[in-house]
Amino acid sequence: MSYLVIVDLGSNSARMVVEQLNDDGTYTEVLREKKDTRIAQYMGPELMLKEEPMVRTIAVLKYFQSRYQTYNPEVRAITTAAVRMAANQADFLRRVKSEVGIDFKILTGEEEAHYDYLGVMATLKIQNAVILDTGGASVELIAVNNGLSTAEVSLPFGAVSLSEKYNLANEINQVDINLANRDICEQYAPLSWLNHQIGDPVILLGGANRSLARMARTYSGEAEVNHIHGYEMSVTMVENIFDDIRHMTRQEREHVAGLEVSRADIIISGLLPLLNLMHMISAPKVIFSESGVREGLISETLKND
Repeated sequence: MSYLVIVDLGSNSARMVVEQLNDDGTYTEVLREKKDTRIAQYMGPELMLKEEPMVRTIAVLKYFQSRYQTYNPEVRAITTAAVRMAANQADFLRRVKSEVGIDFKILTGEEEAHYDYLGVMATLKIQNAVILDTGGASVELIAVNNGLSTAEVSLPFGAVSLSEKYNLANEINQVDINLANRDICEQYAPLSWLNHQIGDPVILLGGANRSLARMARTYSGEAEVNHIHGYEMSVTMVENIFDDIRHMTRQEREHVAGLEVSRADIIISGLLPLLNLMHMISAPKVIFSESGVREGLISETLKND
């Protein structure tokens, strides 16, 4: 028996999971933590990580370390879009190594998409679908046909970057939504393989999409709001929830049951990639997955051991 820690530094939040690797090839979750860090905040067109988000992130990484170090685990630390795109990524990672002692691997967009695929397929029985992982600064899309991945791509926009670029944090103007939609559709357009996924469901990963599931389960009166893995929702319900919250102020969204206060300024932008994808492929429904990159890494680690 041994222990594996996955530290996943995303563009909006950082997550840490401790897994007990059992001798029979199975694994058991021991500890899971999530903190909002928003490392992508205020990066701007110059793509520079700013001091305040870096300090905030390093403090969270130190906290994570204090929680997992007693297990004496193998540590696999990954980071994704914001650090991947940052002009000062090398300086930031040197600082993390110096202050925390963690070496991060920067996943390419394609690697992130592939780990998403592995994580989803390890826990959901999917034959034909499009997987969508909406992060803070990127989205990953994976085509699944007959249970196999046939396309894995990453696009450089996400909930945080769209919110900042198109002023979608506070009171929402339809003109700004239209501009964001046009941007998203222009980046989807070269993905010709989407034409072969018409009528397939969308499998959802990412914080904004998890918030959507919790809001829907709250509206539906579900007793266990946070049990979203495998939860299915109609396209009509997705559209209705979006229509409700897009007419709210940020302060009103902060009080929506099922929506984290910290996501009130990025939930509108965070749902636009899904809305545009659903319409583009005429998806009949969406299915939520709580297994993604981290579970994909665990699956790979067990396979290689």
